[in-house]
Order: sequence, then C-alpha cells, then structure tokens
Amino acid sequence: MAVKNIAIGTGRRKTSVARVFVREGSGKIVVNGKDVAEYFPTEAQVRSVHQPLLVTNYENKYDILINVQGGGLKGQAAACLHGLSRALLQIDPDARASLKANGYLTRDSRMVERKKYGQRGARRRFQFSKR
Repeated sequence: MAVKNIAIGTGRRKTSVARVFVREGSGKIVVNGKDVAEYFPTEAQVRSVHQPLLVTNYENKYDILINVQGGGLKGQAAACLHGLSRALLQIDPDARASLKANGYLTRDSRMVERKKYGQRGARRRFQFSKR
C-alpha cells in the first residue's frame, strides 16, 4: 500500500527551496533520505526544523519527508521550517495564530544583492589610486 501525503508545503529562504510532505506516522523527520539529525550538523538547525511541530503540538503525530536543494545548510533549515509551517496550516487552519505569532509563515525575502559592473562586488568598489 502506498503512503498518502496529507499535506504538501513549499518553503523558501535565500536560494534554498524545500518541498515538505506530511504523512500519518510517529514523528519521524527525513531530509533528503537522511534523518534530520544526520542531515543538519548543528543542534540549532535541527531544532529550527522541529519548531512548527512543537508550537502546534504535533510532535509525534505525523511523519515528515523533506526534499531540499540549493543554498547552504542554514538557509535549507529555514526553508524546511517555512515549508513545514505551510503544510501544517493545510492540515489545521486553527494553528495559523500560533504559527504566525512566531513568524513561521513569513517568507524571509532577504537575498544576496547582485554584483554590479565596474565594482568588485555589490557595494565594494575597486581600490582608488590617485597616481
């Protein structure tokens, strides 16, 4: 029997995109085929992925499958948090207040500013020489 997804959420942060699939289960979180603690090296990143579940009291109710790509690990963790929050909102619309109060539904729009021509970076200029 195939496992059916209850909800799907897409989370983004910088250049990272996370597709989150929520299924009935026991609270296992799998990121790109690995356990969440195995995929993310720091405890803070693992905790940030768990946050929406803790806020809505769904820690051991659902299994979460996450496919994340692009960016670094910190951006990926934030994308997972955003996607999981959106997926939980599909399951329980009443959880919106607690998720929104913690800022988990807001997409962090900060991106790297592009490099400009005639300069060394986005803002940094080439070194000026008088002579």
